[in-house]
Amino acid sequence: MIQERFVGNHYECGFRFGSLLAERGNFILEQIPFSITEERLQFAAACLPVYKKYFPKILEEIRGIAEGQRCPAERLQAVLFSMYAMPPACRCSCFAVSNGAEILFGRNSDFLTELQDNNRNVQYCFSDGSHAFYGNTTSFVQMEDGVNEKGLAAGLTSVYPPSGASGPLIAPGMNAGLLLRFFLERCASVEEALAWLKRLPVSSAQTFTLADAGGKIAVAECFAGGLKVIRPEKETMRKQASVCATNLFHSEELKRFNEPGIDTWEAGPRYQTMQRALEAEAGEMVLSDALDLLSGRKGFLCQYDRRTGKDTVWSVVYDLKRRKIYEAYGNPSRCEFVETAF
Repeated sequence: MIQERFVGNHYECGFRFGSLLAERGNFILEQIPFSITEERLQFAAACLPVYKKYFPKILEEIRGIAEGQRCPAERLQAVLFSMYAMPPACRCSCFAVSNGAEILFGRNSDFLTELQDNNRNVQYCFSDGSHAFYGNTTSFVQMEDGVNEKGLAAGLTSVYPPSGASGPLIAPGMNAGLLLRFFLERCASVEEALAWLKRLPVSSAQTFTLADAGGKIAVAECFAGGLKVIRPEKETMRKQASVCATNLFHSEELKRFNEPGIDTWEAGPRYQTMQRALEAEAGEMVLSDALDLLSGRKGFLCQYDRRTGKDTVWSVVYDLKRRKIYEAYGNPSRCEFVETAF
């Protein structure tokens, strides 16, 4: 897993990243695993006004990368803005626990093994007022899980968008990886992230699992046509302590939008594993239990047949009480978790 640290304003971070890659003969647009079609270019152009209005700093970072790579920013935007929506990808598992003694966020990132060497673990320390954060991604610029200096942790799971009359229901807006990055840079709490999510135009379909240092946790299911926030149930202390998500909508309001026949990488069994473990243990869960859950010791969660080209490529727990990170840089059933602080 490539580890990188960025310091400065957004443009400086982007230019340094793009330039260093170019110096090594590494050009991003030569490594994209899909074609940059006219459809993607047009979709990105339709999304651009949303980013100009709500997240202009990310456009500065993309401009910096483009100038460092000596390539058109529009083509990088076509890659980044269309990702998660054209086409979507259904994988990954998230959970959060808040039981008084512990506030834990956990995520397994499931991805294609052939692209595993390009996964990035990053730290951003900004000079322009944005929150510093630590995060992980299978892409660049976008984040798939992370924790910021304020103690807000977030992780995404992709969901296949519902079908409309002319195809999948996607719309110009911000996609999963850039929404999550926005939360890490701009928000200090779960409630602040949810308030923004209700305002921001959303392009792709996904869930966001959120946890903060104050003990709030939630899952937000959303796509271009709907949003539902799932909070811990209040009937019993055990149920109150946890939330989880994979690659299907589970709320009564949105589950009817799940597309049948989609390869969700065993999203149902993964969700059931987390549900069973959390209902039984969340009220008393400690760090070792969270690591065991992610490692597949409580049921199917990461036990892919790597020969199929699928695997869990990293696993992470953010301990928000103690400001510690525990990360396995590979499948957690085979790799040790490494401890760092944030």
